[in-house]
Amino acid sequence: MGLNTLGRLIVFSFFGESHGRLVGSLIQGFPAGLRVDGDRIRLSLSRRRAGYGSTARVEEDSFEILTGVFKGFTTGAPLLIVVWNTDIDPGFYERIRSTPRPSHVDYPYRVRYGGFNDYRGGGFSSGRFTAGWVAAGSLAAQVLERKGVRIYAHVTRIGRASYRGEPSEDDLKRVYESPVRCVDPDASRMMMREIDEASREGDSVGGVVECRIYGVPPGVGDPLLEGLDVELARAAMSIPGVKGVEFGKGFEASCMRGSVFNDELTVRDARVEVAGFSDGGVVGGVSTGSMIVFRAAFKPTPSIARVQRTVNLEEMRSVNLDLSGGRFDICIAPRAVPVVEAVSAMVLVDHYARAGLVGRVVKD
Repeated sequence: MGLNTLGRLIVFSFFGESHGRLVGSLIQGFPAGLRVDGDRIRLSLSRRRAGYGSTARVEEDSFEILTGVFKGFTTGAPLLIVVWNTDIDPGFYERIRSTPRPSHVDYPYRVRYGGFNDYRGGGFSSGRFTAGWVAAGSLAAQVLERKGVRIYAHVTRIGRASYRGEPSEDDLKRVYESPVRCVDPDASRMMMREIDEASREGDSVGGVVECRIYGVPPGVGDPLLEGLDVELARAAMSIPGVKGVEFGKGFEASCMRGSVFNDELTVRDARVEVAGFSDGGVVGGVSTGSMIVFRAAFKPTPSIARVQRTVNLEEMRSVNLDLSGGRFDICIAPRAVPVVEAVSAMVLVDHYARAGLVGRVVKD
């Protein structure tokens, strides 16, 4: 794997900057014969664009597939997808270029890249960068759906408000009807209040996005460093703002006994079934055949309207930083739901190719 890439056989590479001309994806090794559903890509991009407590920056998210599609079908050649940036505001970042925002990439990237990095909106570390991921992930999901794989993400926590239920697949299909992408109406209202309260106080709030993946048979994945869970975690941790990933019972497992935690096996209709989701559907890097469940924890948006302490790097002294007038999300989690779905689809379609479940030509 190289920088800014996912996958071994189907390889996804990403490019662009938050306030540059575009963001996008290059996909190599993608199978031929998929009839591209452009409306699905547009829908996914619109879901990433809108969310309760989201930034005032409004992008049209118009995209183009410049190569790899002929007469509506993928050809097997590299796919180049670009999503154009139209609502940019570089002037705001020129004003703060010497005063790095706390808990943002401004200072470490300046050191890492010797000051040559694009500091406007975090450059390629901005949430805007994920528009290219969502477009590519939509194509991956279109292949996986032909194999019976369904991927759903939903918000389970924003601040102090949480949803602890066990959603059905029908519930998850309707999650985008909620402004905060939560399956439960009561929990949604509490989450909205958390965002409203943080907004009134010039602050931000964190959240948790859970992903549930249905239809993956047992035996998909690789052991150790290229495990299915390892690469899903790597992809999720790459999403800007994610500070932790857990599968199944996750950290709760550390205080459980094996007799309670273990997912027992049984036989039903002459087939082996795994009862339970404590392991999150993956053991030793390989799928068990049960539903795959993992969660990504998002930190509060680091750019807030409150005055914060930072340094002036030109004068090398401590100063106050006032970001009023900027365009920032109050909570990242609702807009991140389609991003989590997209990175999951990209990892899975590559592992399906490794397992021989997706060939060079798409077949039903």
